[in-house]
Amino acid sequence: MAARKSRIEMPVQDPTARASNFEQVALGYTEKMALEEASRCLGCKKPLCVQGCPVSVNIPGFIKLIKEQKYQDAINVVKSTNNLPAVCGRVCPQEAQCESKCVLGRRGQPVAIGRLERFVADWELEHGTPEVPEVEPNGKKVAVVGAGPSGLTCAGDLAKLGYDVTIFESLHEPGGVLIYGIPEFRLPKDVVRKEVNYVRNLGVKIETSFIIGRTTTIDELFDDGFHAVFIGSGAGLPMFMHIPGENLNGVYSANEYLTRINLMKAYLFPEHDTPIVSGKKVAVVGAGNVAMDSVRCALRLGADKAMIVYRRGREEMPARAEEIHHAEEEGVEFHLLTNPVRILGDEKGWVKGMECIKMELGEPDKSGRRRPVPIPGSEFVLDVDTVIMSLGTSPNPILVQTTDGLGAHKWGGLKTHEETGRTTKPGVWAGGDAVTGSATVILAMGAGKAAAQDIHEYLESGSTDW
Repeated sequence: MAARKSRIEMPVQDPTARASNFEQVALGYTEKMALEEASRCLGCKKPLCVQGCPVSVNIPGFIKLIKEQKYQDAINVVKSTNNLPAVCGRVCPQEAQCESKCVLGRRGQPVAIGRLERFVADWELEHGTPEVPEVEPNGKKVAVVGAGPSGLTCAGDLAKLGYDVTIFESLHEPGGVLIYGIPEFRLPKDVVRKEVNYVRNLGVKIETSFIIGRTTTIDELFDDGFHAVFIGSGAGLPMFMHIPGENLNGVYSANEYLTRINLMKAYLFPEHDTPIVSGKKVAVVGAGNVAMDSVRCALRLGADKAMIVYRRGREEMPARAEEIHHAEEEGVEFHLLTNPVRILGDEKGWVKGMECIKMELGEPDKSGRRRPVPIPGSEFVLDVDTVIMSLGTSPNPILVQTTDGLGAHKWGGLKTHEETGRTTKPGVWAGGDAVTGSATVILAMGAGKAAAQDIHEYLESGSTDW
């Protein structure tokens, strides 16, 4: 019997209700839904979907086990290569990776791989018993800088190989962007904490409030007996437009805005003592996933108008289609082909408007997207009282400044070998946003996995060649 062409839709919160709460938007598959969706998988002998997965999950293998209702076995298959399945099932852009390779997508919709991954991960969190492999220690120590998705992946993989791994995290809670960057309504913090605990249960030690480059240096880690260091410190340095008015009260970087809301629970003020300016007319500049997170948070904090201001058109928006769709359902306004020129302030130094100019698309730039060009004489003022800049981030330069021999590009990303993650400093690897700048969770995890394998091969060989 031919597989049905359309996938099983996932239930979601009603848009009107969810626009004023921080509860999960996507509610997940029921068991019946998961079994019906899993039945669509053809179990290809040469699964192209696996080729599209940065962490090489055995997709047909775990889906086959769902069909057989062997859910613990299914999640064990996933976790053999992916230490954070409940996270990936929620925030990984499967539509551009594994699902884009699914053969069913040629004549209909691909199998909802991400939704099925989330189903088995959530099943284990609620019903199952996570299996922790017994590993013989090999006597070698590895330090990991940063407890985000790249660092957690690298640390977990190395622990499974017998290494004594310690993660050094600068914030007071591990998780990196999973904790401070992605809102509760997309990725609940208790899910992240359970995934972090799984990595801990593998034997990984995590030291928080520990800044490599300040508390201690990478060179001192080697003096303390570590045989290798992996840098997965992310990219937390926000970018700005450098236009007049960016230092007015009521202007945030998306990084600060989301950190205050997510990690510091500003949305629960005054129950939690972290206040945040809750504007009534909020403009978010940018159109990536972080911009969508920011503008949807603004709605939930009580904004009457929450707007995306983006210099290109809809087709060029880098955010996931699902996130754009959810934002539209919730009432977010989109001002496309629009670019800020300056931010206007009142006599007390607070934002009272944003002057913009209309744009048109010219020839493609280096990114392959058509370059936005200003239309002379099209300036206008957008009525706003809060502006959030979501223009991307770059790595903090502290590691380069405090580590001899660690090279970086002019824009801040660490220089590494593309396949192995080796940096310019012997014994030091890096991956994730610290190398690429702001990117996806799953790409950071893929980099952490590749580096873990190369660290293992390097230390096992005893080679001194770099």
